[in-house]
Amino acid sequence: MEVTMDPLFLAWSYFRRRKLQQCSDICSKILQDNPYDQDSSFLISEAAWSLKTKALTEMVYIDEVDVDQEGIAEMMLDESSIAQVARPGTSLRLPGTSQGGGPTPAVRPMTQSGRPITGFVRPSTQSGRPGTMEQAIKTPRTASTARPVTSSSGRFIRLGTASMLTNPEGPFINLSRVNLSKYSQKPSLSRTLFEYIFHHENDVKNALDLAAQATEHAQFKDWWWKVQLGKCYYRLGLYREAEKQFRSALNHQEVVDTYLYLTKVYQRLDQPITALNLFKQGLDHFPGEVTLLTGIARIHEEMNNISSATEYYKEVLKQDNTHVEAIACIGSNHFYSDQPEIALRFYRRLLQMGVYNCQLYNNLGLCCFYAQQYDMTLSSFERALALVASDEEQADVWYNIGHVAVGIGDLTLAYQCFKLTLAFNNDHAEAYNNLAVLELRKGHVEQSKAFLQTAASLAPHMYEPNFNLSILCEKIGDLQSSYTAAQKSEDAFPEHADTQQLLKQLRQHFAAL
Repeated sequence: MEVTMDPLFLAWSYFRRRKLQQCSDICSKILQDNPYDQDSSFLISEAAWSLKTKALTEMVYIDEVDVDQEGIAEMMLDESSIAQVARPGTSLRLPGTSQGGGPTPAVRPMTQSGRPITGFVRPSTQSGRPGTMEQAIKTPRTASTARPVTSSSGRFIRLGTASMLTNPEGPFINLSRVNLSKYSQKPSLSRTLFEYIFHHENDVKNALDLAAQATEHAQFKDWWWKVQLGKCYYRLGLYREAEKQFRSALNHQEVVDTYLYLTKVYQRLDQPITALNLFKQGLDHFPGEVTLLTGIARIHEEMNNISSATEYYKEVLKQDNTHVEAIACIGSNHFYSDQPEIALRFYRRLLQMGVYNCQLYNNLGLCCFYAQQYDMTLSSFERALALVASDEEQADVWYNIGHVAVGIGDLTLAYQCFKLTLAFNNDHAEAYNNLAVLELRKGHVEQSKAFLQTAASLAPHMYEPNFNLSILCEKIGDLQSSYTAAQKSEDAFPEHADTQQLLKQLRQHFAAL
């Protein structure tokens, strides 16, 4: 005699094993088979409804603590800024100079917003704060696409319509017919319904209504509902209201996630010092909490205080020695501080942990080259080329192979590598800059000048193309163009001694005229 498992229990088992589609299908069958007129059937139906709601939510759930992308609308049309010109070291929008004795732009590449490139891709490291609308449109907002996010609110609406595809008959719950006040009085159902509306349907307005009524029903004493209210306000761009809700939730219950949500609000309001103080307050209640330490390190990194960021990443590794972001960022910092051997140890550690991708082998190849372990360099780059997932990655690998070729004196190979870089990514400003130098060595002045002008227009945050263009124009006698390019180079990197020297010479020329 075959023993069959109870369908509801089987669905719950599937849910725990993350087989969400099978769980949802069984719950749908239970809901069809069980009428609502009997008490026992009603309880089973209610449990199946709740479980299916959870399963559908889990299919599209994204933890909002880390993933946060600012669209062009949020950046360029921001009404929450307090001071237009903030004091140095108090704003994420004004990166300023390196505060902690970190590497200069002469050693460490910069992003468009003027911050050093980090060792780990996050939404905030990709974007920064572009100065003009043109720069904002050019800057990719995510790691996987070069298209900028136009507006985060619009993106969530598109996500909501896409989530309906999970159910061919239309949405599982018709929100326009749901009596939210009835559900808000049922704590067992209201939470799952809220998460379904917020994450699966992305209907923030209805989610906010439900959260407000449930908070009222709980007599304003339930911290969980206050956090959900804060998340809704944050999604709607009402940051001060979100701050009040998160603060109130913290008064009721100290929870790590609430600290993280509240610091997100302060970062969006461009108050990094307040965010840092809040993280430290959280560490008093939760000593050694990895997410709080990582948050402090990220803010220091965004404020260009690299040495403090590295210290906090080391604290993270004391608590969790498999933290990929901390290992990658410390390794990157050692590499740009002219310690490739130490950086190599950190990247090898990532390899031992099972991280196996193009970027890691790319970094290993560079570390091996600068640590003079030439036998491993080319094999690492071969592995990197075998693991590429996009044209941008392929372009970066060929660009680095070109650097290795320049280092060993094979300029023909270097020229071919930089050309391959541009074949895969036509907007690679660094490759244009290096090709211009190689063209100049061949005596092709006009070609070199064209490449440098292209590089300068593609990457106004880089000082090298403008400085090289200034030198070139000065040699061919075009002093006015040389002076203009030198000024742009100085804007990008004020401490560059060679630019200062060149500007001084040009001013003497003009004074003599």
